[in-house]
Amino acid sequence: MAQTSVVVPEVGMAAAACPCPGPLFPYPPPRAGAGMAVRRKCLRAAQAELGAGLLNGLVESMRASSPTHARAAAALAAGVDEEHAAWMARHPSALGKFEEIVAASKGKQIVMFLDYDGTLSPIVNDPDAAFMSDTMRMAVRSVAKQFPTAIVSGRCRDKVFEFVKLAELYYAGSHGMDIKGPAKSSAGHAKSNKAKGVLFQPASEFLPMIEQVHQRLIDETRDVPGAKVENNKFCVSVHFRNVDEKGWAALAETVKSVVREYPKLRVTQGRMVFEVRPTIKWDKGKALEFLLESLGYADCADVLPVYIGDDRTDEDAFKALRRRGQGIGILVSKHPKETSASFSLQEPAEVMEFLLRLVEWKQLAKARLRLRRRADAAAPTA
Repeated sequence: MAQTSVVVPEVGMAAAACPCPGPLFPYPPPRAGAGMAVRRKCLRAAQAELGAGLLNGLVESMRASSPTHARAAAALAAGVDEEHAAWMARHPSALGKFEEIVAASKGKQIVMFLDYDGTLSPIVNDPDAAFMSDTMRMAVRSVAKQFPTAIVSGRCRDKVFEFVKLAELYYAGSHGMDIKGPAKSSAGHAKSNKAKGVLFQPASEFLPMIEQVHQRLIDETRDVPGAKVENNKFCVSVHFRNVDEKGWAALAETVKSVVREYPKLRVTQGRMVFEVRPTIKWDKGKALEFLLESLGYADCADVLPVYIGDDRTDEDAFKALRRRGQGIGILVSKHPKETSASFSLQEPAEVMEFLLRLVEWKQLAKARLRLRRRADAAAPTA
């Protein structure tokens, strides 16, 4: 289980772990001005929008990793408050530990990595309807003005761009197997000039195979009520959120039987979804490392990657941060889960609150720096 320190101990990397000095500035800052009004408006709108054998082992894993609202309520009624409190002690709220997080960024460039489904948008029954709210889009755009920002998703890159609609971001679709730099200039925090024009697709040779499997899975699951097969370009997703639990075992066996015919593909499980992916050693953690290298921060001690995600596949990124010995992983979850993240947030509404606080803190830091420089310039020389 992960520790609660902001920066995890270094494991086999030359870069030094980030120190954790006292807070840079007191937080929260004064709530005044038009910017604060916009922030409050965003939060109120978001709360309103977001408020409310091996096979047997696999099915049990499906149940454990994807609790329904009814199961969650039953678990709470059974008295798991103590377990949740212990988990929160190990993975405290990133909002409650905000000062500690920004203190760890002293002298470092923050780079933001954000999952999409369940992080920037709520989990919905129809994956094609996982729309991002305008208020969340405003928050992400504001973050990108202050820090290099990437969306890292299991979705097809083109599809996640259609949801986010921000050209100034980096996008890593298909679990990082389809990476592209921003279409337009953003804040310009990259050390390397190659970051903007980056286009990386390490699994291109698998495209014909993925197309075949996509069609096979459509045909094989056609008679499974609620099953939805999605082509995410370099992987195929089989959603079972709307499948009756009694049919999960049969669906799992169907997916496995199709993939057995393609030894270069493998099945992994996400949040109420099976993912059929190439067997290459590439995941969201590799995508994070690739993007940091493209930005010029490959072996730098003056960078603080922050990754926020809710899915099992995001664990690869959390583990990558721990291997680097620097960075902050934040899991989005209302329920205790085994995770390598250091902090937690409960839902997309809290993710937006965290992003807006980060923007506000950065703007205040810049304003204080400008005032200090003006004061130094105005001071009489000896």
